[in-house]
Amino acid sequence: MPKPLPLIGSHPGGRSALTCRFRCGDACFHEVPNTSGNAYAGDVIAGAVRRRALLRGAAVTAVVAATGAAGATVGAPGASAAPGAPAAPGPAGKDRRGARGLRFEPVAPNTADAVTVPEGYRQNVVVRWGEPILRGAPAFDPENQSAAAQAGQFGYNNDFLALLPLPGERGRQLLVANHEYTDEVLMFRGYDPENPTRRQVETAWAAHGLSAVVVEEDGRTGRLSAVPRHHLNRRVTATTEFRLTGPAAGSALLRTSADPGGRTVLGTLNNCSGGTTPWGTTLHGEENFNQYFAHGSRATDSRYGIGTGATERKWERFDKRFDLAQEPNEVHRFGYVVEFDPYDPASTPRKHTALGRFKHEAATVRMTADGRPVVYSGDDERFDYFYKFVGSKRMRAGNGRAARAHNLTLLDEGTLYVARLTGDSPAAEIDGTGKPPADGEFDGGGEWIPLATATATGAVSHVEGMTAEEVFVFTRLAGDRAGATKMDRPEDIEPSPRTGKVYVALTNNTNRGRSGYAAADEANPRNANKHGHVLELTERGGRAEATAFGWSLFLVAGDPEDPATYFAGFPKDRVSPVSCPDNVAFDPHGNLWISTDGNQLGSHDGLFGVAVRGERRGELKQFLTVPTGAETCGPLVQERRVLVAVQHPGEVDGATVERPASTWPDGPGRIVRPAVVAVWRADGADIGV
Repeated sequence: MPKPLPLIGSHPGGRSALTCRFRCGDACFHEVPNTSGNAYAGDVIAGAVRRRALLRGAAVTAVVAATGAAGATVGAPGASAAPGAPAAPGPAGKDRRGARGLRFEPVAPNTADAVTVPEGYRQNVVVRWGEPILRGAPAFDPENQSAAAQAGQFGYNNDFLALLPLPGERGRQLLVANHEYTDEVLMFRGYDPENPTRRQVETAWAAHGLSAVVVEEDGRTGRLSAVPRHHLNRRVTATTEFRLTGPAAGSALLRTSADPGGRTVLGTLNNCSGGTTPWGTTLHGEENFNQYFAHGSRATDSRYGIGTGATERKWERFDKRFDLAQEPNEVHRFGYVVEFDPYDPASTPRKHTALGRFKHEAATVRMTADGRPVVYSGDDERFDYFYKFVGSKRMRAGNGRAARAHNLTLLDEGTLYVARLTGDSPAAEIDGTGKPPADGEFDGGGEWIPLATATATGAVSHVEGMTAEEVFVFTRLAGDRAGATKMDRPEDIEPSPRTGKVYVALTNNTNRGRSGYAAADEANPRNANKHGHVLELTERGGRAEATAFGWSLFLVAGDPEDPATYFAGFPKDRVSPVSCPDNVAFDPHGNLWISTDGNQLGSHDGLFGVAVRGERRGELKQFLTVPTGAETCGPLVQERRVLVAVQHPGEVDGATVERPASTWPDGPGRIVRPAVVAVWRADGADIGV
């Protein structure tokens, strides 16, 4: 019989305590790592020194209360509707009044143990945890999992998704997926959290990492399915060899007994969101890596949230590299942006130290006019920062060997920046309730503060008292010293491919305004912020490499009937309620799509589309919800298909293999399995038109 799970109080956000244990190591139950005293910039500058000269997006006008009750929407049979559901005008499957790309009947908030999609749409599971994708891999057997089997099968808890073209293979694309973390309680029957077995631990190592798998469309039905044993299919795990590249590679800070050169590391951990590059690779952010390492003792360990005792998974019992008392530098080799070449199954993935070390959520690329990469990334922690890397080398066109080799070095040279935001209203006018300041707008300007620059011959620090190597390895400390703005969990950051405006998802921060913590400011205007918001940033002159920007709050999440919510000025009686924005993406029409994590409005998490331009700017509509205990991840919106990663279904407090909280995706009597889902129009037409 399995031992009972430790008693843990409910999470201050919407996640279950079980999710907190295995996904982020109970980060929200620990002290906030950022104890720096960065000031609110609205008090630093005089009111006359305004940022209105900066180009910025449409300013946020005064927040108004909802005007009228919302009507019913289409949901799954038996689903429990939450209050505040939006109206559903128009013929079945469409809302002719919606923005192009968003003309569908919004799904009602619900608690159905299913993926619920709009009327007139269909869905299928593309690939599940454990499905064999490599030649020789066995069929999934949940009662006899092993590292060898899992290393040839699709990994666990899929997050970021990328779909890449496959020239010459009609109807096929190459799917790349992150596998953020494992939940051993839901993977192994009879799991004893105090005494995991070596077989369980090594299987979990193999379930982390990345999967590349070719997928094929059924032209008659719209279904998408995995192609097993394709030569491009690949697994990357927690024991795969990686190269450390860039300015910190070889540093004494990265050397271990197993790697005295400090340039080779085994594995990648807790890959959350990511991005794709114009040169045909994918980027993956290592996020809550801290939870895998035991016995941290240094001040730098504390800043990264590394505990002083044993870990939840107890991997340190089976490999000393996870025990910092034995290998103090091993943890310095995680927390980077990983670059993966899915078109070369023999390639060695890279960890780019020039992009800094922190809890990376996303790594999205925008190119400068002269062909240099700019990478945006958030640090997913309460009161931490968001960053930008501006490369100094130009991309080479073509797929030849020389061009590809050159392009794989583009993220090793350039300057790393951190964001400082300045509200244009005095701090006294930001009262923490969400009430706008006297000018009626939550907006202002900002600057990208340089932290360090890497070149082909060396690196230079721009932070007093820190070497360049220290900046790239202890990037959070560099951000502290530079006076970066403390944000409410900056997660995915996505530049619009049409306008260049940059959208920052800020998931929540219930500690905002509490005694001993930073109070609300103009960029994070609500204390006890449990619903989050989305910031719209405009680089000065529209240049990706600019060192100044304007910003405004595009969306302040929550129940539309709450006066403290805002939807870019769109009437609030005509939007879906949304809570805890996490991953974001753009569709072919330029609409922003938002997936949620930890919904605080009584419904399951979901996927939402919102117009960012034109007369319907701010029109937000829910496209789907995910099953019990699940999170919506990795959204991809193509012309005729939407893909989502359904992560940690059934991850509800008290759930185990023996006592499942969900029967998704395969029904009663089958183990709960994270999976990738495709959604399409039943009539074969484009999404939302």
